[in-house]
Order: sequence, then C-alpha cells, then structure tokens
Amino acid sequence: MKKICVLGAGTMGNGIAHVFAQHGFKLTLFDLNDKILENALSTIKNNLDRQIKKEIIMPDERDKALKNINLSTDLAESVKKADLVVEAVSENFEVKKSIFENVDELCSKDTVLATNTSSISITKLASYTKRPEQVIGMHFMNPVPVMKLVEVIKGYKTSEEVTHIIVELAEALNKIPLVVNDYPGFISNRILMPMLNEAIYSLYEGVAGVLEIDQIMQLGMAHPMGPLKLADFIGLDVCLSILRVLQDGFGNPKYAPCPLLVNMVNAGNLGVKSGVGFYDYRMSRKNPQLAPQFA
Repeated sequence: MKKICVLGAGTMGNGIAHVFAQHGFKLTLFDLNDKILENALSTIKNNLDRQIKKEIIMPDERDKALKNINLSTDLAESVKKADLVVEAVSENFEVKKSIFENVDELCSKDTVLATNTSSISITKLASYTKRPEQVIGMHFMNPVPVMKLVEVIKGYKTSEEVTHIIVELAEALNKIPLVVNDYPGFISNRILMPMLNEAIYSLYEGVAGVLEIDQIMQLGMAHPMGPLKLADFIGLDVCLSILRVLQDGFGNPKYAPCPLLVNMVNAGNLGVKSGVGFYDYRMSRKNPQLAPQFA
C-alpha cells in the first residue's frame, strides 16, 4: 500500500488525505473540479498549521505532508496506479455505486477498493464490481486527523487477507482499527443513531428543551457533546439518511426517524453545514445560540 487515491475532497476526503500524507503516503486527491480541490488543500494546510501550534508536528513534517498530495480531476489517471482507492463522496448509494462500477473498470486488478461510508452496505457496493473480495469499509471518524477510530467493515465476500492489510494500514496511520461485519449501521451508527433519534423524539414530544437534553447527557452520562448538538455537527440530513438505512435494513419501526427530524431536513435546517439546526451557528460555530424555533 504505497500509492493511495482518495475520491472526494469534502470534509471526510480532505481529512483522510491529510492523515495519509502526514504519515508518508503518496496520494492523489480526486474531485470533480479544481475549486473543490483548492479548498480541500487549503483546509489541509490550515489543519497542519494547527497541529504545529499544538506541537503535534514540526514545520518540516507539514511541508513533507503537503508534497505527498497530488490533486486531480481526472478519475482514470487518479486510480490507474493506485494500490488502494478510498471513496469518500456523499452518503448516497447511487453515487457510490456509480463510482465503484467505474473505478473497478479503470484500476488494476490488484487494487483494493475501500469506502468511507457510515451506513451503506459494503456487500451491496461490492456486488457491482468484479472484485468483491477486495472491497472493504474503512469508516474514519470526523475530524479525521483527531479521531483515533477506524471502523473496518468486512463485506460478505471480503477476504481475510484484505482485512488484515487494511487493519495494518490503519495502524500505520496511528489509528485504532476495529473490525466489524457488514450489517445496517455497522456498530457505530447502529448504536449512535437510535440514541440521537430518541433525543429528537424527546424534544418533539415536549419532554425537555434542547439545552436540558444536551446538558443531561453531558453532565450525567459524561458525553463530551450533547446528542442534539452532535446531530447538528454530523448533519441532520446524514442522520436521516442513516436512520432510513437502518429502518429499511432491519424492517423494524424502532428505527423510524422522528417527524421533527424529517421536517427540519425538508426545511433545509441541516445543522452546522447550513448554519441552523437545533442550534444557530451563523454567528459562531464555537458558541452557537439556540436556533430561533427552539429559543
């Protein structure tokens, strides 16, 4: 695993590129247009500078990391020599399916295909390739340069060899890989999303307010962030998408998304990414206020 290609230069993609580059891997970061790639590189530079200020890395390590990153808008050129392709585009099955079909045709027969999906079936994505034994989930946590966990998800046909390679690779990134099997939501979101949904239901049913719900979970359960604020940071549209994957996958009504969550997503109040969710982030992300409808 010497040559890495990361597909998608958004929040997760640039974070994944950051950690690979920081740990000495040559990589190509692909996206559809130059502006997205320029923004991604700027974010990586800023985050590396933040690591220097915190004395996590030295300035020469930042410079080496940046030299390891090649930007590209040419998919065929990006993947043709890659040992590993990590897909990190939006959490949409049709988009991911199309990418896996294309990349399977374009890259070497030995290339391992990984997805950073937080909920979509690895087995289902693998079925659209000619190499299902070489398809695996590599679910990084946000923010990628900070969070230690990589949830490694084995599809139904993922080989033990590929699983071992990805575990060793994650360890080389100074991450902690934990292997799980491919069922809806894996472990992280199978447990997390029902909790967030229950917090939203508690607000919807008038049991308590936003601040009360979040502070009870912080002060009483030692959560670093309350569930409603966490949902805002994940993105309410992403939470809704994952809950629907759980509901469809298990056929169990306990995973049904709260009507309040559905309404907020339909209204475009998606959390931090849109500026307003359960909190209002338009003035400050560090010190948000309650959103107008909850004040």
